[in-house]
Amino acid sequence: MPSIITVDQTELYVKDWGSGQPVILIHGWPLSSDTWDDQAMALAQAGYRAIAYDRRGFGRSSQPWSGYDYDTLADDLAAVIEQTGAKDAVIVGFSMGGGEVARYMSRHKGKSVVKAVLVAASLPYRLKTSDNPLGAQQAAFDKTAQALKDDRPQFLAGFFEKFFGVTPDAKPVSDELLAWARSVSMQASLKATLGCAKSFTSTDFRPELAAFKVPTLIIHGIDDQIVPIDASSRLTAKGIASSTLLEYAGAPHGLFATHKARLTTDLLEFLGH
Repeated sequence: MPSIITVDQTELYVKDWGSGQPVILIHGWPLSSDTWDDQAMALAQAGYRAIAYDRRGFGRSSQPWSGYDYDTLADDLAAVIEQTGAKDAVIVGFSMGGGEVARYMSRHKGKSVVKAVLVAASLPYRLKTSDNPLGAQQAAFDKTAQALKDDRPQFLAGFFEKFFGVTPDAKPVSDELLAWARSVSMQASLKATLGCAKSFTSTDFRPELAAFKVPTLIIHGIDDQIVPIDASSRLTAKGIASSTLLEYAGAPHGLFATHKARLTTDLLEFLGH
């Protein structure tokens, strides 16, 4: 099945590899399902059905003007689950993809889902408020939005160095991988890039953590500079009763590349339980 058609007739590009228990992989901002290729191959080879799709507005999916709120994005996930016939599925969300997982669990009552995985997820609430002191200032998010509007390629160059933990003293990924990430991100529409950034920086998922009624694995890098662990997964783990938190020492945000072997191993171990 090369594509899914959503309720509002948006076409979502889908990869559907292997057979067995379905594992649905949701990518982060501002990338595409290609970021999951290493894990998807390993899952398919291990006897699972790996389903990865490009979020609306990104990769090879349609680029509609609207629908970049989490209600619509969760409904897109529901369409993927329904139209692929996925039963007893595991849903895995990376970064902003964790929001789709959370909203699906609350809005769609976790239909057809038996386990969940959150990888470097931007839950539970990214914005700093009086009752969320570890969040980031709105001014920082506004600065990012303006930089995207002014010169998106230039912004992405600096963003991905931070994303993958590149510093003057450390280079955990190649120049070619950085170039690839920038190229994939430029496939997205500017509207989708800005719209999704607004959604994942302003949506409060704290009330929805109780909707996780299934075993949930949470994975996060301790050195994540994009979504700091203290403000995200450590709080999320406290809010999800049936969760296990794995902290990767030295890992940046983009651990699907920098720590891909460990991530694959941990995913397969969790699935096998």
